[in-house]
Amino acid sequence: MSQYLLILCNCPDEDSASKITEILLSRQLVACVNQSAPMKSSYRWQGKIEQSIELQLQLKAPERNFNAIEQAISAIHPYAVPEIIALPLVKLNPAYGNWIDEVTLRD
Repeated sequence: MSQYLLILCNCPDEDSASKITEILLSRQLVACVNQSAPMKSSYRWQGKIEQSIELQLQLKAPERNFNAIEQAISAIHPYAVPEIIALPLVKLNPAYGNWIDEVTLRD
């Protein structure tokens, strides 16, 4: 079984979240994207504490596609430093893993 990731990416608005989702799915880099309800984010940026409302994308993908996913998000994301965090999926339903492999691009 190959390795799978849960990739988190926060977006400032519905337009950027939808654009990222559409590009990643159409390029077959991810199998599934879940979008959260708006949430309040607090963070340090350029020496100040900032707060903003963001949407979080949760992407399910094979590890082999991470670099291409990171490049695609970075190319269109409106933030200078987009959050792109990958967590390994240590355990998952084997059928779900097979589905991820079936619907995503292979090398």
